Amino acid sequence: MMMKAVLSMLNGCLASLQAILEDLKPSQQKVAEYILAHPEEVVTLSVQRLAKRSGVSEATVVRLAQLLNFAGYQELKLRIAGDLTRSVAIGSYQEIMIGGSVESIVQAVSTNNIQSVQDTVSVLSVEEVKKAADALAAARKIDVYGVGASAVIASDLKQKLTRINMWCEAHSDFHAQLTSAVNLGGDDVAFGISYSGQTEDVIQSLSEAKQQGALIITLTKFGPSPVADLADIRLHTSSVEKSIRSGAMASRIAQLNVIDILFITIVSKLNEKVIPLLEKTRGAVSRRKRGTE
Repeated sequence: MMMKAVLSMLNGCLASLQAILEDLKPSQQKVAEYILAHPEEVVTLSVQRLAKRSGVSEATVVRLAQLLNFAGYQELKLRIAGDLTRSVAIGSYQEIMIGGSVESIVQAVSTNNIQSVQDTVSVLSVEEVKKAADALAAARKIDVYGVGASAVIASDLKQKLTRINMWCEAHSDFHAQLTSAVNLGGDDVAFGISYSGQTEDVIQSLSEAKQQGALIITLTKFGPSPVADLADIRLHTSSVEKSIRSGAMASRIAQLNVIDILFITIVSKLNEKVIPLLEKTRGAVSRRKRGTE
């Protein structure tokens, strides 16, 4: 595959391009594939030359840069150059071979999880994290929607917010999602989790919540998607996994990392209000462990 040669240097801009590659228009995809295959060359090219070598118009190159939230082509080149200077410290996603040795599985799974967290840091907007934390802290009620592997992430967020006495419900069943969504209002938040951004149950549930006036937060892979398009606040992960995504492995770790970031941001914001609650819940759980009574 054309991009394999640069997987070892994905970071920031390059990771973002890889993450949205399949969702791009054909002409934009041509530019993205050329950049991913020849990043060192691209930083020396003018917009005219890159357009010619990619077989597209100059406007297509500029639109791709803007899709990545860059001011223009020059910023795109600067971001790629920054990625290249950091490439030595960055690992690569590894193929997980069924039937391989336990040692190879340990190495591949661990490397991919670490890489997904590193790449997510480069595409996660600090400003959107702040907005999400503010919205959750101020919400009357929080509904979290996730299906399949994303239900695990939804449950983790519910557990964390419950510890600080926030009214949070996590729903993995579509009927439960929809039933709860119709009862939300302007003081509430609906939080949709879908790595692909294409999960139909989550799309319909968020649409209903939005119609009721709830604020919408989403957690998806980087790039446009039906789920993210519904959001007032968008949180993104980046995970360029290889062929095996059993249990959405690396992407799940990246999503859990974002939930941890969001929770600690909320705790830091509320600070004195929630520290006693954390201690109280920790103490209650500790008393149920053997040898602590």
